[in-house]
Amino acid sequence: MKIITRYKEDELFVAENEHGHSIHIDMRHPEVKSSLAPVEMMLAAIAGCAAVDIVAMIRKKRKTFVDLIIETTGVRRDEHPRGLTHITSKYTLVSPDTSLETFEKVAKLATDKYCSAASSVKAEIEVICEVKQPAEA
Repeated sequence: MKIITRYKEDELFVAENEHGHSIHIDMRHPEVKSSLAPVEMMLAAIAGCAAVDIVAMIRKKRKTFVDLIIETTGVRRDEHPRGLTHITSKYTLVSPDTSLETFEKVAKLATDKYCSAASSVKAEIEVICEVKQPAEA
């Protein structure tokens, strides 16, 4: 898996994967911001990752799926690095024939067992920084 991130303008970058799909990374002030900041993307990644599994499990149980809303909040440290200390996802499933008990089991499985994004933020991941000069033209 590889992402190439490029400078677009001050406080704005574009990240692109190997297949050409891209997303803007926006660190500008809220009044001019048009996309998510990196930590916001982490919260969205956890919610999106769990969402895929929740929908798949509900459908596998042959339940009626209408909608899924996930409100994910993060609490950050006050000092630098301002990493996340707590992440809470509140799931709302619209399904006329799925019990709260079934939904709770599915949501916990998705978040705690199957979600690679949530697993990654819980893990000790080695982050390596390498630098290089651009190739001579």
